[in-house]
Amino acid sequence: MPVRMPVAAGAFYPLQASACRKQIEAYLNQAKPPVIDKPILSGLVPHAGWVYSGSTAAWVYAALARAQIETVVLLGAVHHWGVNHPCVYPAGSWRTPLGDALVDDELGAAVVAAANGLVRSDAGAHTEEHSIEVQVPFVQVAAPQAHILPIAVPLEPEALDLGKYIGQAVKQTQRRVVAIASSDLTHYGPRYGFAPAGLGVHGLEWAKHNDSELLELAAKLQAEELLHTAERQRSACGGGAIAAAITYALALGAQRGKLLQYTTSYDVLPAGKPSDLVGYGAMVFV
Repeated sequence: MPVRMPVAAGAFYPLQASACRKQIEAYLNQAKPPVIDKPILSGLVPHAGWVYSGSTAAWVYAALARAQIETVVLLGAVHHWGVNHPCVYPAGSWRTPLGDALVDDELGAAVVAAANGLVRSDAGAHTEEHSIEVQVPFVQVAAPQAHILPIAVPLEPEALDLGKYIGQAVKQTQRRVVAIASSDLTHYGPRYGFAPAGLGVHGLEWAKHNDSELLELAAKLQAEELLHTAERQRSACGGGAIAAAITYALALGAQRGKLLQYTTSYDVLPAGKPSDLVGYGAMVFV
């Protein structure tokens, strides 16, 4: 069976297994999510280097650690050209420093079949992408019994239907499944060619407000408006992944999204006046 080899280990997260596990466990121990009174159907986590975003992502994984999950569908942002449709990683495993995470090929095939051409089976779409890879070790620690189903989700309208098709496949296979969208929020500053409010404190506050508008739409489960807002206001690199996580949750009866944690790269590692920064949100849909 094919093995997808890591491309971000040693850069976005530790290369050594002991350091990898130690860092995740520290993040999980620091996260204090509230007790969720309903099953978590899907969530949102960031995917920057762990030193920036790992402590935020851990709030969702700490909440999931209380649940019995068979498969985690990982909906990833797309940062590379050529991936124009949702693409499932079809079979095999994803290797990380913690070992191999098995792919739920049965669920993947069911998603592709339900989508009737909308979703493609394409391992190549995942070769160089980090947005899903950085989540896999978190799944291996927080839900070690779970399989994964990686799906690359570009910022396209098809993302809205993707969540519905995943919901159909989950009902068909009768899996206990959680879908996780991997997306950072506003990328602000000269490095990203986007600084409408200038630099310094005003720029930081503008970026936070831009993020808050997107997160409010997510909390209200307004997937279509979120998709448009993410593109128009540049408030999420994985807007398609978030939209798909919402429509999946809606297909399974979700009523709301709950923000567990929000921060920015500047808040995590401040240096001088705010300049280049990225927003990170941790949210669950129930």
